[in-house]
Amino acid sequence: MALRFVTRRGVRIALGFLALAAFGRTVRPDESTSRTAAAVEFFESKIRPVLVQHCYECHSADAKKLQGGLRLDSREAARRGGDSGPAVVPGDVAASLLLEAVKYESFEMPPSGKLPPQIIADLENWIQSGAVDPRAAAPRATEPPVAETDAAANDGIDWAAARSHWAFVPPQRPELPPLASSANSQASPPTGRLDLFVRSRLEREGLLPSPQADRRVLVRRLSFDAIGLPPSPEEVAAFEADESPDAYERLIDRLLAAPQYGERWARLWLDLARYGEDQAHIVGDDRSLCYPNAYMYRDWVIAALNADMPYDEFVTLQLAADRTTPDNPADDVALGFLGLGPKYYSRGSLEVMAEEWDDRVDTVTRSLVGLTVACARCHDHKFDPIATEDYYALAGVFASTQMYNRPLDDKAEKGKNGQAKNPEQSVHIVRDDSPRDLNVFIRGDVKSKGPVVRRRFLQVLGSGQPHPFEHGSGRLDLARAIVDPANPLTARVIVNRLWAQAFGRPLVATPSNFGTHGEPPTHADVLDELAVRLVANGWSLKSLHRELFASATYRQSSHAGAAAQARDPANVLLSHANRRRLSVEAWRDALLSAAGVLETRIGGPSIDPDKPDERRRTIYSRASRLELNKMLAMFDYPDPNVHSERRVETTTPLQKLFVMNGPLVVASAERFAARLAREAPPNAAERIDYAYRLLYGRAATDDERRLGAEYVAATGNDAAAWSQYAQVLLAANETLFVD
Repeated sequence: MALRFVTRRGVRIALGFLALAAFGRTVRPDESTSRTAAAVEFFESKIRPVLVQHCYECHSADAKKLQGGLRLDSREAARRGGDSGPAVVPGDVAASLLLEAVKYESFEMPPSGKLPPQIIADLENWIQSGAVDPRAAAPRATEPPVAETDAAANDGIDWAAARSHWAFVPPQRPELPPLASSANSQASPPTGRLDLFVRSRLEREGLLPSPQADRRVLVRRLSFDAIGLPPSPEEVAAFEADESPDAYERLIDRLLAAPQYGERWARLWLDLARYGEDQAHIVGDDRSLCYPNAYMYRDWVIAALNADMPYDEFVTLQLAADRTTPDNPADDVALGFLGLGPKYYSRGSLEVMAEEWDDRVDTVTRSLVGLTVACARCHDHKFDPIATEDYYALAGVFASTQMYNRPLDDKAEKGKNGQAKNPEQSVHIVRDDSPRDLNVFIRGDVKSKGPVVRRRFLQVLGSGQPHPFEHGSGRLDLARAIVDPANPLTARVIVNRLWAQAFGRPLVATPSNFGTHGEPPTHADVLDELAVRLVANGWSLKSLHRELFASATYRQSSHAGAAAQARDPANVLLSHANRRRLSVEAWRDALLSAAGVLETRIGGPSIDPDKPDERRRTIYSRASRLELNKMLAMFDYPDPNVHSERRVETTTPLQKLFVMNGPLVVASAERFAARLAREAPPNAAERIDYAYRLLYGRAATDDERRLGAEYVAATGNDAAAWSQYAQVLLAANETLFVD
């Protein structure tokens, strides 16, 4: 019905209805769980340490004199507030007196000095997002004192019991389950072991798998998943016409070999690595802490993935390339994983540096081993067998590491320490500083020092006392411990991340938290099967992708049967394919592809993605921590200040308005219409059919051709009419979803 509106106002109304359809969604239960876990992690790593260090002395049950009747040592007390009113009002920044005080807008708290801008920003973000606070009733006494030695700290943990948690048990290849003889005759036969595990689970629950999706759907789904781009009409036609038994497998191999594979999958890694090109706080024009050549790290990630670099090598180079391949300085670009992290002013301050070390501990452990180690900064982890000593053992590695702007060439002017004076003439990496072991900072307070902790790995991930790190800062030792095949987590964590992208939901709903407070896997046998074989296959990510994409489970139709809808509405059991919304990168790239203007050049400096004349892929967008590009932020691009375990999906009026009026969409529609006029026959029905093939990978229906032709004729049948029609198609639901 939308296409029957013929006035310009009517076009906007039509686009509005289409946009509503395009950006609708259903929140899955696992997504809600993941958000809650992430909010708790943020509180434990970013908020609780600040309250303990800066507020408890005057505003807790242990304060010698309670100031202003205010306690901040429990959720209820903080929300109740003191003499002046509530300190924390979830979701209401203006009404939260705590924020007013730390900004020095009325009260000036803490009185010893204003908190760093990043800490204030964390407090504001916490309150704005709902002030999730897992603390229960207010404590009546001080927290248990920090143990004086590692051995004493470990006395309180039953390590045998701790290591019995499923994620801390090394994965073993499971036995194949039996399948009933009465399989669904319409479903594709299993193509590998993972299908057998999924089918067996469905049978136990009384469900059947869906039939295989048709070939047009498969080629479109696989193209978006493998390379992040839609297939051309010629590619769709060729695959539909190819009747050879290995046609689908050859399609997989062709797409995995395409250079666009690295561009598509690099984005997942950059989200985890909190890739950014500047800092959240810049004083005046001082950009000395920014990273103008950050794109070199992005290019390295793309190239490494295209080359199918083994994942253990991929990780090791990012932590310790300078120690691993010292004779090949080109590998040092990989150190941007650490070298592009947040940096703060007043870097001579121990308090400031402790914040930087915390970022490194958090990013490395959540990204690579799926544990929230940063939650143990002020106290033993509340949920997992991670002692405060474990945290400082890892923080010591980064305290022994120096952020380093390595000169690009001999022409770069150098400072006293060998760094390039101008960041624009440098590669942003790290190098070893003087090795140092840190004291435990009791309750996170750098002025209250406990025992010294040797640099080492997490005790729970080994069979006994971990050995101290011996090579320089310890980055190489840390990398080896993470990629050790005996480590029960590393392979599982990356398998889960790749599975989530291919199937629309992870096996473990909390991808960066495999601890006891995270979610257990929905298919533990599948996770362990794939983790074991990832290592056995030389850590090849392309081999893993090949198996996921070739599986009958992946090839299912997205149409759910009535039984599945009733008994498994979240599709936890994988009885059908999940309908998936495109990321902002894939959506924008699809617009440019339909318009025929997408550039295919790989690598290079960053772009401004919402400029109408910018034609490069969205992966190359500049990622600003200070002010994220408004279009990217509007469409759920993650905050580059912090590790992001998965994208959220929101539906907002601004998204709809952007589709209706945004210069990028308008320009894409005009170019799309011009392409139709240039490449398609002049007959309206044939031109409309070509538009559908370019944008959706399918022919238009008779009704779609008729409605489109009526609309264009009634609107003037000129270039402007075709541009408006093209914009309607770009705004439609089918553009935004994989299938």
